[in-house]
Amino acid sequence: MFQVKKDRIYKDRKPFFYFADTCWSAFTNISMDDWKYYVDYRYKQGFNCIQINILKQWDSSGDELNLYPFPIKKEGEWRGAHFEFDYSTINEKYFDAAEEKLQVLKEYGMTPVLVLLWGNYVPGTWESKFTNNNLFPYEYLEQYTSYVAKRFKKYEPIYFISGDTDFPEEETVKYYKKVFDTAKAADPDALYTFHICGESMEIPKELKEAADFFTYQSGHFIPGQHFAYDIPKAMRKEGYEKPVINTEPCYEQIAAPGKIRFTNRDVRRAAWQSVLSGADAGVTYGAHGVWSWHHHGQSFDSFIRKGAGFSLPFDWHDALHFRGADDMHYLKESMEEFFPEGCTSDYVTFNEMEEIRCAHDADKYVIYVPTNVELDLSVLNISKEKYQVEIVDLETRQKYQGQWKENEARLHLLSCYEDALVVLKKHK
Repeated sequence: MFQVKKDRIYKDRKPFFYFADTCWSAFTNISMDDWKYYVDYRYKQGFNCIQINILKQWDSSGDELNLYPFPIKKEGEWRGAHFEFDYSTINEKYFDAAEEKLQVLKEYGMTPVLVLLWGNYVPGTWESKFTNNNLFPYEYLEQYTSYVAKRFKKYEPIYFISGDTDFPEEETVKYYKKVFDTAKAADPDALYTFHICGESMEIPKELKEAADFFTYQSGHFIPGQHFAYDIPKAMRKEGYEKPVINTEPCYEQIAAPGKIRFTNRDVRRAAWQSVLSGADAGVTYGAHGVWSWHHHGQSFDSFIRKGAGFSLPFDWHDALHFRGADDMHYLKESMEEFFPEGCTSDYVTFNEMEEIRCAHDADKYVIYVPTNVELDLSVLNISKEKYQVEIVDLETRQKYQGQWKENEARLHLLSCYEDALVVLKKHK
């Protein structure tokens, strides 16, 4: 049983750090044998949640299961496979197979995070201009949502009412309000939130207030990586008091065409900047090739947005072993160790670099340094007489003692080649 108290999530009355992997295409693209291997592997890496789209992911890789939640009325070739679904009829076989996969998660003690209605199914959203399926008729929303929420209730899911959506029209909001109200009536004990489009914090007031916590995505474009810290910072300064989570930082090895792919270091940076800037209730990881469940040689229906699509994913067998997942597990363990009772973000600027982020509790400060500098700590009003310094090299995860400069509130250059944590602990 999940609960929200102030800015934290609890499971069975214990603090719960939300640590999710992204596997949007799980129900449509993955065989049961592959699913079992995937879940076992992610469980061993410390993940406690898996984010899944209940319906067909519109920009997923090609699939071979040919199993969909609704009967197909018409199939064509436009931007790859184009489906027109009969939303009036639920395909029981599809949901039987989905439930088998949820049962596997339950056996591992992992939480499914289920998207009820991705933006490509809803009128007015940015995806509706590019989508390769017919839109979901409003009159069938209650039937579908109630069926899903009642059937999946026993797996204690967390629900994303929306997927990668904006809310440009009243009809769009009407759709999502209907889905929320229906799901809440069918499963009142679940947690609910909205997965909104990248680099945004815009959500109608009534939906934001109804959500149990706020999620955002800092996204997959290089110029927008500052949203990892700017969005939670803005939310907290507005007075938002519920949990905040970056549920879609940049995927490892994704890139817009002609751009450099994001590495595990980029993923680390976005994640640490998020959790130390007010989004400390958890974080999500994504591997480019796992979320779309890509097989070598299969199609990849990369969409057009902001003038660019996304690069071809890696085969999922390779993407599953990207290094960033272990970096993110280290983040989870570190946050639970550093801040078992939660933390408060410090919105100060170090060395004229907004990218350096900091949070504290009663006994310590934790500072994320994305590149090596002589860190000036004068903005925190602390001194070496009161605080000892530990450095964590995030590339190697090795720890060593930091050194204060003589007669200055500044540290000597760190012995790290990439990013690092500076942990300042009060002398006992």
